[in-house]
Amino acid sequence: MTPLPTPLVPADWLLAHVHDPRVRVLDCRYALSDPLLGRLAYLEGHVPDAIYADLETDLSGPVQPDGAGGRHPLPDPGALAAWLGQAGVGNDMLVVCYDDPRGGQGFYAARAWWLLRWLGHTQVAVLDGGWPAWVAASGAVNTAEPTHEPTTFTPDVQSGFVVTAADVQALPAQTLLLDARAPARYRGEVEPIDREAGHIPGAVNREWSGALDEGGHWHGADAQAERLNVGGAPTVTYCGSGVSAAPNLLARELAGVPLGPENRLYAGSWSDWISDPARPVATGEEGA
Repeated sequence: MTPLPTPLVPADWLLAHVHDPRVRVLDCRYALSDPLLGRLAYLEGHVPDAIYADLETDLSGPVQPDGAGGRHPLPDPGALAAWLGQAGVGNDMLVVCYDDPRGGQGFYAARAWWLLRWLGHTQVAVLDGGWPAWVAASGAVNTAEPTHEPTTFTPDVQSGFVVTAADVQALPAQTLLLDARAPARYRGEVEPIDREAGHIPGAVNREWSGALDEGGHWHGADAQAERLNVGGAPTVTYCGSGVSAAPNLLARELAGVPLGPENRLYAGSWSDWISDPARPVATGEEGA
């Protein structure tokens, strides 16, 4: 079988390969406004044999009482690997992740993509256009939950993909800090989720949603590079809790900068940053 197109895969590729025994599909639909909506959408219909990946229980770790680690902490690598293995995802599998980008919900599949890459799994991609693209391509819709034979997933954690709050405070001047949230949240004008408004001093705003067009498809490499406008500088991306930052990480890879030292995630993000009141907070615009 040919390697998986990465980091994006078109619906026609999945149509041709969805029944291949080496392909596993993760349905990552979710809504922060109602945690049950994604699971309900999955039960109403999903890509055949797709495994439901819940943001809270599968793609995040436990929230800490003091807020350290943020609202969606990274899962323990061993726990995530065990879940993948139990779901039938082994190291030799080709994994396709999808969500439903309508209504500003197009970052959950990118979160799953990033997590698998963090575990050292390179054969993983996001379905371009998500669930609507699958339906538009006349892909089959199934309501049965699959039972894949459990296997073993052995993680090879890529520690260089992630930075901590301490790392952010010590970033060299040439590294750009990108805030992926909506501009009003970045500027500190509104804060609908976290207890304090604003952004990390020195960060510039690159809202994640600009990575996708109005139909939920990803812009091409040149458009991503123009949107991010970072030149050859290394970047660290954050958001509210490390989830909606993932599209900017994927966009950087589309533009030719793979995950690693030049393209990293501050996983705890804003919700982790403000868990320590000693860390500074900025408001308004910064940079270009």
